[in-house]
Amino acid sequence: MPARPVAPPAGGLGWANLGMDIVSVNRVRRLLAQYGEKFFERMLTPGELEDCRTASGLDVLSLCGRIAAKEAAFKTLRVRGRFLPWPDIVVRRSEGGWPLVELRGPAAEMAQESGISEITVSISHDVDYAVAVAAPIIAPTPTPAPTPHASSSS
Repeated sequence: MPARPVAPPAGGLGWANLGMDIVSVNRVRRLLAQYGEKFFERMLTPGELEDCRTASGLDVLSLCGRIAAKEAAFKTLRVRGRFLPWPDIVVRRSEGGWPLVELRGPAAEMAQESGISEITVSISHDVDYAVAVAAPIIAPTPTPAPTPHASSSS
């Protein structure tokens, strides 16, 4: 029986390790009711929580979208044996309303090791679920400088 093909690591022209995640709105609603906002402070930064806040408290759909986006972004890194560094993958709302991903600390190091300079993400949510898809932007590979040829004289 032939061996199953293994995907090569990230990098190279046209290469994109997509990440995707789905989050249950009901599950997050239960966690919020059971443990309160404090539970989500381990996953989201104060700025992220503020982006999810409305006059009546945390917007559960926005919260689910942020969680899904962090998971999806982490999946693009293609790392083994590492836990998702929740506070180091920051998903904020741009002035235009679309999500922006900022990588910090260990997440930035993992991205650099994977040849990724940035991650772009798209979030969608409905009544029961929030989904996010993330795509890495591969860091350009520097082209080596030409080496001077030794000249020989006779």
